[in-house]
Amino acid sequence: MYYPPYGYPYQHPSYSHLSMYNYGGNSNPWNSHGQVLVNQLGSYQTMNGNSGLELRDYGRSPFVININEATKQNNTYRTALWTGNHLQTTLMSLSPGEDIGLEIHPDVDQFLRIEQGQGVTQMGKNKNQLDFSRNVQDDSAIFIPAGTWHNLTNTGSIPLRLYSIYAPPNHPFGTVHRTKADAMLAEKGNSHPNGSPVIDGKTPDEWVRYTGFLVKEGLEDVKRGINATHILQEFILMGVLVGKGYAPEKAYELVEEWERTGVSKLLQQSKNM
Repeated sequence: MYYPPYGYPYQHPSYSHLSMYNYGGNSNPWNSHGQVLVNQLGSYQTMNGNSGLELRDYGRSPFVININEATKQNNTYRTALWTGNHLQTTLMSLSPGEDIGLEIHPDVDQFLRIEQGQGVTQMGKNKNQLDFSRNVQDDSAIFIPAGTWHNLTNTGSIPLRLYSIYAPPNHPFGTVHRTKADAMLAEKGNSHPNGSPVIDGKTPDEWVRYTGFLVKEGLEDVKRGINATHILQEFILMGVLVGKGYAPEKAYELVEEWERTGVSKLLQQSKNM
């Protein structure tokens, strides 16, 4: 399986009060900006394991978690826990005898940490010659350079639970694959269970919501009386950058910077038409 690298939308998930932490005695661990509050020592205490934590994507906001407990709590094949612009953490669980599947990430370095179970990891520059093979178990750390074919197989009798760190991110924000079959379906761009086509992990409506920020900003430019040629140039460029993996907000910021600094003289010219 090959996963092209993606950038991800800037999300503000609705946070619930998480009972798993005591942040310096503060009953509400989130401040008004949606950021995790910690005590003055920057530490936290775990209460009742992770029983009060919803495993979902908390990316783009400051976040602290007991990663060992979260990994052991996860029962899905893959759940994104934190997706930023340059890094992503996912939780994974492989059933006995199950493997991730032979894959390569051309531009993504990957780190795997085993928290439960045992298995074997294989790597190589050629998919037909995985000449690097190691047995792994609880506490093993696996480093996978970009451009390396690799696989991980559960050789034990209990679920192999691990977390994966991708740099840059490798899956869309909020990715949840309950089974390996779900993951393969999403990767092939097949249909969502509701019948909608899935392209790069998103249905058409999800892509519309994903790019909603750019639509809003484009309409604001129309209201400001900016000429149509300039608006089309800017927002087509932003769309190209989104396709290259930039978050919509980052794409907007970058193109505006090109115009403002004169890096793109053509954008400056079209704005003054």
